[in-house]
Amino acid sequence: FDMVYGHRRNVAGYAQALEAFDRRIPQVLEAMSPDDLLIITADHGCDPSYTTHTDHTREYVPLLVYGKEIPKAVNLGIRSTFADCGQTIADILGAGKLANGVSFKKDLTDE
Repeated sequence: FDMVYGHRRNVAGYAQALEAFDRRIPQVLEAMSPDDLLIITADHGCDPSYTTHTDHTREYVPLLVYGKEIPKAVNLGIRSTFADCGQTIADILGAGKLANGVSFKKDLTDE
């Protein structure tokens, strides 16, 4: 999305790529095991309709988290750093605390 459509300001191509991605989501969800976790996010914005420059833009990026065992809908709020995803993954895997980020694992479980 970023390199091929966002920086090139290709709004139609960006929209088509999003639609193609969306069409594959059911296949991904079906392939997931009960203990799998899917995180869909981005590292920065790159609005293809922005015309002032072709650099990254500053809008918020999505943070969608899905797992068959996640017991409820959760609003993870506006995270202060992308590192929260890494810290959460490390927490889930029991890999220890990373230098940055705040885990949102507790928000995904009844523990």
